[in-house]
Amino acid sequence: MEGTGAAPYLSVVIPIFNEEGNITPLLAQLFSVLRSLPHSFEVLAIDDGSEDASFTELEIGTRQYPELKVVRFRRNYGQTAALAAGIDFSRGEVVVSLDGDLQNDPSDIPALLTRLAEGYDVVSGWRKARQDARFRRALASRIANRMVSWISGVHLNDHGCTLKAYRRHIIKDMRLYGEMHRLIAIHAHRLGARVTELPVQHHPRVRGQSKYGLERVAKIVLDLMVVTFLDRCFVKPMYVFGGIGLVFMTGAILSLVATIWSSLTEGVSMGPMLALLFVLFFASGTISLLMGLLAEMIVRTYFESTHRPVYTVRDSVNL
Repeated sequence: MEGTGAAPYLSVVIPIFNEEGNITPLLAQLFSVLRSLPHSFEVLAIDDGSEDASFTELEIGTRQYPELKVVRFRRNYGQTAALAAGIDFSRGEVVVSLDGDLQNDPSDIPALLTRLAEGYDVVSGWRKARQDARFRRALASRIANRMVSWISGVHLNDHGCTLKAYRRHIIKDMRLYGEMHRLIAIHAHRLGARVTELPVQHHPRVRGQSKYGLERVAKIVLDLMVVTFLDRCFVKPMYVFGGIGLVFMTGAILSLVATIWSSLTEGVSMGPMLALLFVLFFASGTISLLMGLLAEMIVRTYFESTHRPVYTVRDSVNL
């Protein structure tokens, strides 16, 4: 969503949910850092349906900091939706995301921008010395990071750190759902982006309550499965459904051969059971193959109706 006037170089996006008491000191620290940079900037605070005085504090902040822009949701949609809205409303060439609970340190932003200037497209913060409850958030984060790195093949120490810097052309067309704001670096890597990690400071929460726990691990892993499927199999879903169907068909053939063999062998009573296995495998294989064909038709219709490109271009010269 484009605004008026010249677009700033940097957009800082802050999802906010019930951060009363944290907003005023956060804005003071953030604007002190941003005004020391040689870049034009804007700050977008997304109030994710807060039930406290967060929006009031943000309104007061807009009168003190003209670069601050506030978007308020009608209800709580979650951090992913808030981050997506911030990206949509931002105009900067570079987008930096930042938590609103004062645990991320705004003074790390210049280092993120320096790494971007070295040629990277995404710089992900690494909370190397986390200041969270060991057996609740820290343990959940450690488990999630290892699983995500193993499944995705993108090895970062801290996938869940909100403090990240992105080049706009990498994230402008991403559609974020569920807990996928934590998986942007993975999605960007699969689009050909250069991704790196940078140790950043992390402070203990002083005010408010954490919104995270062990239940987030399951959500993140399920979202990662969706991202992996869409990345690898969206264009050719027949490879997935057809592969499963061929496995079932192979099982059906083996069951049929075993059924015939048992019927020709005296003293063997496995014939009826093997015949049932043949029917189940054959029916499952047929359904999987038909689902694959149906998925192929849906995908082709999607690409033709939305005119979505099947490739992305990083650069061109003398085109």
